[in-house]
Amino acid sequence: QGVSINIFVKTGKKKENQLGKIYHYDLFGKRDFKYDFLWNNSVKSIKYVELPNKAPNYFMVQKDFEKEDEYLKGFSVKEIFTLQSVGIVTARDKFTIHNSKAELKKTIETFLSLEDEDARIKFNLGKDVRDWQVGFAKKDLKEFYPDKGEITHISYRPFDIRYTFYTGKSKGFHCYPRNEVMKNFIDNDNIGLVLEKIMMNKSRPYTDCFITNKIIDSHTIGSASYSFPLYLYPIKEDSIFTEEKRKPNLNQVIVNQIAEKLGLTFTNEKEATKNTFAPIDILDYIYAVLHSPTYREKYKEFLKIDFPRVPYPKDVKTFWSLVKLGKEVREIHLLESKKVENYITSYEMVENAEKDHNFVTTKIGKKDWEITNVEKQLGRIWINESKYFDNIPVSAWEFYIGGYQPAQKWLKDRKERELKFDDIMHYQKIIVALSETDRIMKEIDKIEIE
Repeated sequence: QGVSINIFVKTGKKKENQLGKIYHYDLFGKRDFKYDFLWNNSVKSIKYVELPNKAPNYFMVQKDFEKEDEYLKGFSVKEIFTLQSVGIVTARDKFTIHNSKAELKKTIETFLSLEDEDARIKFNLGKDVRDWQVGFAKKDLKEFYPDKGEITHISYRPFDIRYTFYTGKSKGFHCYPRNEVMKNFIDNDNIGLVLEKIMMNKSRPYTDCFITNKIIDSHTIGSASYSFPLYLYPIKEDSIFTEEKRKPNLNQVIVNQIAEKLGLTFTNEKEATKNTFAPIDILDYIYAVLHSPTYREKYKEFLKIDFPRVPYPKDVKTFWSLVKLGKEVREIHLLESKKVENYITSYEMVENAEKDHNFVTTKIGKKDWEITNVEKQLGRIWINESKYFDNIPVSAWEFYIGGYQPAQKWLKDRKERELKFDDIMHYQKIIVALSETDRIMKEIDKIEIE
């Protein structure tokens, strides 16, 4: 565990509005080594490195800023998408989010039938806090359930789609539903980037991006997952749309700069017209860039601290090549691509095991994973004493999206639950999706982005 020792010196010699000088020294090693070093040195004897006061982040550790000017020439994802927000904060995930519509309805209806304190005990809701209270949730549900709200899918974790009841009202069933952004996904044909502002694990390469066509949870890919919808929809009035059409959630100034650079005409919707490009093409271009291993490595210092910046397309050929690959990754991550149905794994039962329908996951841990083919880098994950998924590529098993390894996370979140036939098929799609993503990322890396 890291320790930071800070010494602040006030000299009285600094001019008004002048920033202080920052001196830094890193000390790595075991505890005894550090104690000896500190005992045998003083503030004067340690060879500190003076750090530059460099806007806008003013880091107090040493950074490689050689590529910063080049990185800043790109456009910020936060700037091109004019509206974004962190995902839904439920404050009570186990109560508000469920694996099936039936589970969700049963929970809500039972909750509404009980007195507040009985409901608190039954659903283990804990003490009320400022913005989530049993009484608030009940009032919200009484007003909106079942007809005024919406039973809807939520992208809970990578490839883990669940159900929730959405009212759009803050401090109700959900603590913060982020309605300004999330309403654009409820009953609407939309798509959005899912990004983390700050990397959860700064020791790993950048992996903090995903895609959604649903509302998202605030922890979909990490500690604070943001949704960037591609389109904004008009307000519904009495369940009827006004004649106003959906609008791209894009900064027109940046879009015009891209159009001018490419010599293409921007259209609000995808057209077959020659020399045009649409919002979905911009999203696919960004998605491809964010999956470039070279880009991730080159700008790793800057991707740790804020939403990513993406280089402007170099030329039309490069742009369309990246759009094509970005589209492939997007469709695979949404499990819309037919490729995910070409299973590369199998669900097996050990020989002579009792032939029943007991698909309950009882193990699921690192100790239950084993490499079965070192040469081909394939492995097996046991879900109980007699059943397992076989021929899982190690690259898929270890693949990260945000702070999670989906091949492991999806199963762990279902420990002690029965895996139904559809679940078994779904898991095998996840493995294909992760394996294909790894392959396409290598294809993206063959393209010179800048």
